[in-house]
Amino acid sequence: MWTVNSIVHSLLIFWISIGALHQDAAFKEGYTGDYLFVGNMVYTYVVVVVSLKAGLEMDAWSWPVHFSLWHGFLSWLAFFAIYSACFPVFPSAGDMSGESHMVFSCGIFWMLLFLMPVAVLMRDVVWKSICRTMYKSLAQEVQEAEIDHIDPTAIIKKSVSKRLNETSRLLGRLMKRKKPIGAGGSEEHVPTAHGYAFSQEEHGVITQSEVIRAYDTTKQPHNDVSS
Repeated sequence: MWTVNSIVHSLLIFWISIGALHQDAAFKEGYTGDYLFVGNMVYTYVVVVVSLKAGLEMDAWSWPVHFSLWHGFLSWLAFFAIYSACFPVFPSAGDMSGESHMVFSCGIFWMLLFLMPVAVLMRDVVWKSICRTMYKSLAQEVQEAEIDHIDPTAIIKKSVSKRLNETSRLLGRLMKRKKPIGAGGSEEHVPTAHGYAFSQEEHGVITQSEVIRAYDTTKQPHNDVSS
């Protein structure tokens, strides 16, 4: 899922950038950019989209999260400007000389810098909104209660009670026995046709050992198949 999502994001970033430069000239003088110009634009948008996507997956935006997200984007802009100015002071990166000036002086670049995250991450924001609204987890409900300064004790008790009822209902079906009255007036044990099913939930309300002990293993099962 993550791989498919990243491929979709990459395709959207690339083709939106190409489409924005396809009909219009990149600069007001009528000049068009080269492949390095387009590549630096696309890479900048990738940094922005990846940073914001990481922010969407965070449980809380604390100061380390803010620092890492915005510092990463600003660090790329600073590195891009410095690296483009290295030549001819340093005998390297000659093909990148002046690229930062070209990119930063392009109006289309700044327009897409704000529109690209909206276009690419719109589907992710909508999906996240649906999950946080209609399919909240216990952690998300507690988090929202704490934001609203509400005691989350009732929410936790409700969730635990719901899980306990589901476990008890499952155990009740598992241990259900039919006890018809036999000819001698005593109750005859008739085993159910179900097999054994044990919960493997770690730290569950009902442990696996308790489920096993609930069965009377001293009685031999009846064999209904005639020989």
